[in-house]
Amino acid sequence: MKSNNFPIGIFDSGVGGTSIWKEISTLLPNEHTIYLSDSKNAPYGIKSKQEIIDLSIKNTNFLINQNCKLIVVACNTATTNAIQLLRTKYQIPFIGIEPAIKPAALKTKTNTIGILATKGTLTSELFAKTSNTLHKGIIIKETIGEGLVELIEAGKIASEEMHNLLSSYLEPMTNEGIDCLVLGCTHYPYLIPKIKEIIGDKIEIIDSGLAVAKQTKHILTTHQLLNHKDNSGNHQFYINKNKNVLTSLVASNLNVKISERNF
Repeated sequence: MKSNNFPIGIFDSGVGGTSIWKEISTLLPNEHTIYLSDSKNAPYGIKSKQEIIDLSIKNTNFLINQNCKLIVVACNTATTNAIQLLRTKYQIPFIGIEPAIKPAALKTKTNTIGILATKGTLTSELFAKTSNTLHKGIIIKETIGEGLVELIEAGKIASEEMHNLLSSYLEPMTNEGIDCLVLGCTHYPYLIPKIKEIIGDKIEIIDSGLAVAKQTKHILTTHQLLNHKDNSGNHQFYINKNKNVLTSLVASNLNVKISERNF
């Protein structure tokens, strides 16, 4: 079998990266995918840089052993802390996820943007480097979304606990006059309905999902790795924790298979 027919590999600290997977599978419907949900170790955002690197290497090795032709690091924390090393260590192409603060900086009218992300992302060297490229007049209001990933992984997206926690993070930013809110974690797009309940429709919510899917298509095209077969892609999911929440997020796709496995 030619490498064009090999799957796209995707990994995240849990189920949040399925927001990226959905964009990729929609844009590239005939591509096969393998998604690795490292929910046992979620969230990555509170771990040390070395722990994040070690977990990213472990996930990458798993996906390479599954003959993946490209790997999407569907985790802001893993991207900002580990992707440079991964690109040095492996020959396979990698796609990373960064908070979309550059698009937000171009869109803002108040020159004040908010970013909701994990500690691991906000304290990374890559995030600091990207932030420093913005116009000096842009004010970034950073908030660590402590506890949000754990609630999503527990299936408590619509809970009162989630609403109260989100409100405590978002209201101070809205009071500071933000007009764009950047979601700096791939788990957070699942919170958009809740976020809109709190901040309304006047603040634009920005995430990286579609941009990542477009970049995936571009890299596959550049490396001549696109799958040109007309049949729909098959999607294998692996998770090292209870699969119920993952199933609820992706099972509507008929070509999905979900397996619990220790890794």
